[in-house]
Amino acid sequence: MPVHRPGTTRRRRTALFVTLLAALSLTLPLALPLTSARAATTPARGSAFMGMGVPAHDGRHGLPRTADVTQTEGVDVASYQGNVAWSTLWNSGVKWAYAKATEGTYYTNPYFTQQYNGSYDVGMIRGAYHFATPDTTSGAAQANYFVDHGGGWSRDGRTLPGVLDIEWNPYGAACYGKTAAAMVSWIADFLNTYKARTGRDAVIYTATSWWTQCTGNYGGFASNPLWIARYAADVGTLPAGWGSYTMWQYTSTGPTVGDHDRFNGALDRVQALANG
Repeated sequence: MPVHRPGTTRRRRTALFVTLLAALSLTLPLALPLTSARAATTPARGSAFMGMGVPAHDGRHGLPRTADVTQTEGVDVASYQGNVAWSTLWNSGVKWAYAKATEGTYYTNPYFTQQYNGSYDVGMIRGAYHFATPDTTSGAAQANYFVDHGGGWSRDGRTLPGVLDIEWNPYGAACYGKTAAAMVSWIADFLNTYKARTGRDAVIYTATSWWTQCTGNYGGFASNPLWIARYAADVGTLPAGWGSYTMWQYTSTGPTVGDHDRFNGALDRVQALANG
């Protein structure tokens, strides 16, 4: 009859547990530290695009209702679309386009020339947009960077005024760490500088929910055309100060490349905006 020694059973259980842990370590991935896990979900600087945060906040790819007035189809594109087949878009009925030119004061779209000139070459009325990062540099610095890298304007009848894309921060806090008053001041700095450089009022692209949260629903920029972002059947409530919208980004899953938009008017109204 074997002699029972105190602690023997406990040691055997411990040894078995260690063996099981060793086996599991060969099959399970090592846990990432919190900072690495967060980094994996944060996009690279420069990769932001118009409407990046809209699905999570202002609708999810709803189909627009039939408009009461004539509207003109457009698209907006960024580097993630690469070289765009503009003739395909033109043949599908798209008559105007915006291409991302810049972000902050650190990024220019490597496909901008193909996108900006390619849309023009097939007959579209086109323009450029700037993705704002108010936490990196001043509004004036970013407006100057935008104008110096493709965001200018010319009275050729085919070039739309530049767009300030001001929306959710994909790299951090939604309002870029700014108070509502500081955000309004930053936006004014950009708009004033852009107008001084080009003679045009920049278009403001935003979503009502972001504008309300991050500017306190400021109503003092009504002289700037509004490009509203909302992926739903209609534009919904507009930000304070605007009684109507000029453009509406209604989906990012259109039948052809790019986010799809509608200009609130017939083609001659798009031309009028281009002419200033």
